[in-house]
Amino acid sequence: MEVLEEKVSQLEEMMMRLLYIQQKTEMEIQSLSREMKEYKQQVDKQINEYKQENDRRFAKMDEEFEKYKQENDRRFAKMDEEFEKYKKQVNEQIREMNKKWGEISNKLGTIVEDIIFPASKPVLEKYFNCEITDIHMNRKRKKDNLKDEFDVIAVSDPCKTVYLIEVKATPKIEYINEFKDEKIERFKALFPEYEDYKLVPIFASLRLEDDIVNYLTKNKIYAMAYREWEYMDILNFDEVK
Repeated sequence: MEVLEEKVSQLEEMMMRLLYIQQKTEMEIQSLSREMKEYKQQVDKQINEYKQENDRRFAKMDEEFEKYKQENDRRFAKMDEEFEKYKKQVNEQIREMNKKWGEISNKLGTIVEDIIFPASKPVLEKYFNCEITDIHMNRKRKKDNLKDEFDVIAVSDPCKTVYLIEVKATPKIEYINEFKDEKIERFKALFPEYEDYKLVPIFASLRLEDDIVNYLTKNKIYAMAYREWEYMDILNFDEVK
């Protein structure tokens, strides 16, 4: 009996120890869980603070960048405005200079030498996309009883084309009729070397009114003059071609 009681007592002691160990383990687990929770809260807090700080910095950077962009836009807008004013002034000066130069050339009778001839080659090459290989001004020729003088003759051998430019200081319909009905025929007779070349007639002046341009277009003759006194141009290229 005593032996049984002793074993029961030992068993109770072991159970008490096991219970103690279990309670201690649970307490340690609870403590660890609490510490982990506190650590997670601390980490979350730091992450949130870091995020808020970054958001604040980026917001400030965005604000500063927007200010910088607005300031640059304002400066560029001002520069564009000043450039447009300058460009307008320069264009106005060019128009005025071309107009005065044209008036002087008209008075001196040198419109061909001073204005039309220097502009002919670049204008022709630009519009007709043909290299000008030969160009003459005030070209005279006589054959038997036939003679004439031609203001500008430009030749493109690669394109087998000859451009005949008639220049008049004061354009009139009668001058155009004489050019298309008589002068072109005289040119063909006096320059037989170009009989296999395409002939392109051009009527040029400093300024051509709309009625003159329309009449030239109707007769398939190109009109060359200043465009708003800015540059020498062919005014009816698309309509004639």
